[in-house]
Amino acid sequence: MKHYFNILRPLNLLIIAAVMCIIKYGFFERLGVATALGTFEFLLLVCATTFIAAGGNIINDIHDTETDRINKPKKLLVGRHISEKNADYLYIAFTSIGVLMGLILSNMIGHKAIAAVFIIVAALLYGYATTFKNIFLIGNVVIASLVAFTPLLLVLFDIFPTIENNILAPTLKASKTILHVAIFAFGINLIRELIKDIQDTNGDKNAGRNTIPVVLGKKRSTYIAFAITLVLIVASVYYLYTFMFSYKYLMRYFLGAVIGPLLYILVKIFNAEMPQNYKHISILLKVVMGTGICTLLFLPFL
Repeated sequence: MKHYFNILRPLNLLIIAAVMCIIKYGFFERLGVATALGTFEFLLLVCATTFIAAGGNIINDIHDTETDRINKPKKLLVGRHISEKNADYLYIAFTSIGVLMGLILSNMIGHKAIAAVFIIVAALLYGYATTFKNIFLIGNVVIASLVAFTPLLLVLFDIFPTIENNILAPTLKASKTILHVAIFAFGINLIRELIKDIQDTNGDKNAGRNTIPVVLGKKRSTYIAFAITLVLIVASVYYLYTFMFSYKYLMRYFLGAVIGPLLYILVKIFNAEMPQNYKHISILLKVVMGTGICTLLFLPFL
C-alpha cells in the first residue's frame, strides 16, 4: 500500500493544494475580490486538479521505468513494487475522476466550455510522459507551462465567472498579480526541469531521449541553467524595485526568501558536478517557488 501511495507523489499534490488555498483564501478573499467559488466548489477544483496531477505522476513513472533503473534504482516503483497493469488502472482511475470532477464544476458555475481545460491538461500530461519529454526542449517547456498554469486556474474558475461587463480595478490587479506568479513559477520550473535532466543524463541517453543535456552535453546545459537563473534574478530585482520598494518588510522578505536563495542557487549551479549536487539544487528551487508564492500573503495588508 505504501508504494501505491508513493507513486502519487503526495508531497507534490499537497503543494498544489496549498498554492491554490493561498491564492483563494490568503489573497483573493483578503483583497476583497469578487469570486465565484464557494467552499464546496473550490474543494472540487482542488480535487480535480490534484487527481489529474496524480494521474500525470503515475503515467510518468510508467514510461520512466527504463531510465529509473539507471538513474533512481532504489526509487523504482513500476515493475518492482507495482505491476505495470495495476499502474495503468490507477492512472485511468485518477485521471478519469479528475476530469469528471472538472466537468461537474464547470457545469455548477455555468461555464461548461472551460471544462475543456481539464481534458487538455490531462492530454498534455500524457503527451509529456509518452512523447514530449523525448523531444529537445519541448518536454521542459510543456511541464513548466503546466505547473505555471496552476495559479491561473484560480483566475479562470474563481474570477472569470464573476466578470459581466466591466472588469473592476481590484479584479484586474489581482489577475495581473497571479499572472506574475505564473511567470515566476514557469521560470523556476524551467530551470528545475533542466537541472533534473542534467542529473538524469545517463538514463536518458540510454533510453534514446533527446533532452538538452543529451544533445548539448552537461557542461553547456549547466551554462544554460545558469543563464536562465541569472535572468530570473534580474527580473525578480526589477519586480522588487518596481512593486515593493516602498514596503520595507515585504522588500526584506522578498530579498531574504526569494532573491537571496536564487543567488545561492546560481553559485551552486556553476559549481555542480555530482548527481547529488543537482538534486540539492532541484529541492532548493522547489522551496524558492514556495517562498515566492507566499509573497501573496503579504500583499492584501499593503
